[in-house]
Amino acid sequence: MKIGCPTEIKPQEFRVGLTPNAAQEATRAGHQVLIQAGAGMGAGFSDDDYIAAGAQILPDAASIFEAADMIVKVKEPQAAERKMLRQGQLLFTYLHLAPDPDQTHDLIASGATCIAYETVTDAAGGLPLLAPMSEVAGRLAPQVGAYSLQKANGGRGVLMGGVPGVGPAKVVVIGGGVVGTHAARIAAGMGADVTVLDRSLPRLRYLDDAYHGLFKTGYSSQGLLDELLISADMVIGAVLIPGAAAPKLVRRSDFAKMKPGAVLVDVAIDQGGCFETSRATTHQDPIYEVDGIVHYCVANMPGAVARTSTIALGNATMPFMLALANKGWRQACADDPHLLNGLNVHAGQVTYKAVCDALNLPYLPAADALSA
Repeated sequence: MKIGCPTEIKPQEFRVGLTPNAAQEATRAGHQVLIQAGAGMGAGFSDDDYIAAGAQILPDAASIFEAADMIVKVKEPQAAERKMLRQGQLLFTYLHLAPDPDQTHDLIASGATCIAYETVTDAAGGLPLLAPMSEVAGRLAPQVGAYSLQKANGGRGVLMGGVPGVGPAKVVVIGGGVVGTHAARIAAGMGADVTVLDRSLPRLRYLDDAYHGLFKTGYSSQGLLDELLISADMVIGAVLIPGAAAPKLVRRSDFAKMKPGAVLVDVAIDQGGCFETSRATTHQDPIYEVDGIVHYCVANMPGAVARTSTIALGNATMPFMLALANKGWRQACADDPHLLNGLNVHAGQVTYKAVCDALNLPYLPAADALSA
C-alpha cells in the first residue's frame, strides 16, 4: 500500500501524521511511504530523517493525495485537502465531525473511507487514539489558563499558587476523564485550589483514592456548578461524549455571577465546545473576551508542543496504521471491532450515529458498510 502523509495546513499546527519510526515500520512491512517535503519540520523531523527510514519525499500535497492509497494526518482535512480526496481512498486522522457540517458533507461527497482517531475504542472502553492528545491538552490547560489569568491578557491578575498571605486561584474542572484528570493534577501542582466535577461516582471515588486529596471532587449538578462559578478564577471544560457535540454547560447568562476577568479554557472546542460562548481560536490569536470573561478556545492545543504530541500520537496510531496497510481497511476492521468503531464515513454515507444525530443525516451502521 502507498501511505501518504501531507504537511498539516491548519493555522499554527506543527504536528505531523507519521513519525520517522512509523515510516520505518511501514516500509519494513513492504509498504511505500510518501512524505510531503518539510512535513515533519515543525515537530523536529527533517526530510533526511524520513529518507533514512525508507520513505520517499514528494514536493507538495497534491502529489501526496494523488499517489497515496491511505492518507495519514493529525488534524481534520481542511477545505483544500478535502477537494483532493477521491473515491476509495482511505483517510486516517482526527475528524471531529459532529460540530462541522461543512467537513462532513465534503467527506461524503469525496467517496473516501474515513476512520477517525477519536472514535476508535479499546477493550476497556477507552479511546486509545484520543487519550495521548487528551493527556497533552489536559496538562496544557492550566498552563494556558494561568497565562490568560494575567492582567495584561485580560484576566483577573491572579497567580495560580498565590503567595504566603494571599490565597491561590480557584480552579473548577468540568469532567473527570483523561483531560480533566491531567488538568487537575497540573493545576493542583501549580498550587491552585482545584475542584473536579463528574457524574460518575465510581470515577470520583477513583480520583479521590488515586490522588489522596490533591484536589477536591464533586458530583456534577447545575446547582453545584452555579455555586462554584461564583468563586472560580478559572474553569476548564473537559467534557467528552465520544463523537458527539459537547453539551453547553456554562451559559452566557452565568457570566453575571462570575468574577470579572475569570478565565474559561475550553478543551472540548474540537467537539463544538462546552461553553455557550465558545468559538474556535488559534495559537496565533488564542484569547477573546465576552462580558468580562476571558475565553481560551484553541482547537489544536497539543500543536503548541508539537514534538511531544507527535511522538505520543505516533506511538498510539502506529499499530492501527499498520493493520490498515497490511490488511486493507475491510479486513482490519473485520478483525478488530474497536477499529471498526472509528469508521465515520464510507462511500458517501455517514457510519457513526452520534454524527448523524448531530447533523440530522441518514445513518448507515459501520457493520453494514463493512459487509456491503
